[in-house]
Amino acid sequence: MINLVTRRKTKNIRVGNVGIGSDYPISIQSMTNTDTRDVNKTIEQIKNLTAEGCEIIRVAVPDAEAASCLKNICLLSPIPVIADIHFDYKLALIAMENGISGLRINPGNIGSKQKVQEVVKSAQYHNVPIRIGVNAGSLEKELLVKYQGVTADALVESALGHVGILEDLNFDKIKISLKASNVPLMIEGYRKIAEKVPYPLHLGVTEAGNLKYGTVKSAVGIGALLAQGIGDTIRVSLTGDPLQEIPVAKEILRSLGLKKYGVEIISCPTCGRCQIDLEKLVEEVDRSIGDLQKPLKIAIMGCAVNGPGEAREADLGIAGGKGEGLIFKKGQVIAKVGEKELLPAFIEEIKKMGRSDKNEND
Repeated sequence: MINLVTRRKTKNIRVGNVGIGSDYPISIQSMTNTDTRDVNKTIEQIKNLTAEGCEIIRVAVPDAEAASCLKNICLLSPIPVIADIHFDYKLALIAMENGISGLRINPGNIGSKQKVQEVVKSAQYHNVPIRIGVNAGSLEKELLVKYQGVTADALVESALGHVGILEDLNFDKIKISLKASNVPLMIEGYRKIAEKVPYPLHLGVTEAGNLKYGTVKSAVGIGALLAQGIGDTIRVSLTGDPLQEIPVAKEILRSLGLKKYGVEIISCPTCGRCQIDLEKLVEEVDRSIGDLQKPLKIAIMGCAVNGPGEAREADLGIAGGKGEGLIFKKGQVIAKVGEKELLPAFIEEIKKMGRSDKNEND
């Protein structure tokens, strides 16, 4: 896929072994919904998320017990761990002592200048970056009054206030998020902050909803910004199991040519010209090749109008006809197959291509 996106130039930071900023690929994050004090369940979920493609994980740290559990979580986690902390600076200090790779805390909300200085001093010592996370639902009261409600300018001013606190202490390992459940507001906020500071941006639509609603809102909001080169790490927020978030995030990146993941299936919406059971074909192919990791583009098309053209552009493709279909490989017709044999023949070709690519890599 041709990548037409030019990334905004940013400072670069590292969260553990993952680079964030314009010199690095856009990374995928998620957040556990387990009780952080339950180390075994938390690690199990982190490992499952990692297997799906999550690259950075955030965990809630509501109290000292949760903070103390971070030592084992960080030791056992296969990916960098970020501690999500609100208000209590002591939890941030414990979290850094216990090996976290990143901190999500707003310095303006943790009390006196001395407390902020302690957190920054520890972050410098442990080489821990800080994410300033501004949410539309928790803006400072004075900003709500000043801007007569939640606006993009209010989000930006809140973020810049927190950034200023860190910069005054000579700390610049910073990334920023400006999240809102309102997609146009979120987009405007990120656009404005991108013009004002050079720090990497963590993109997300907060309180986006369940799989149905959250997928659409996240794809529109995150995708619109990424298409403009804005954004360096993303989190798709969905109500429920965080494992649902990773495939959506991967598809957003893949659709913009920003990363390649496994098999991409393209298929037509069907119309009156379609004379094969295309829906069943797509579902069966998707189910049969879910374990293939090699980036492949698969086209499953239902008629002779766009089918042959799309199939030729894919690594493998089907162009369906009445009761039969043509199988294309790298633009060439390799077989003409009856409808009943089309699915097994096509899946076998996909798996052969996957195996041959693997052997070549070996």
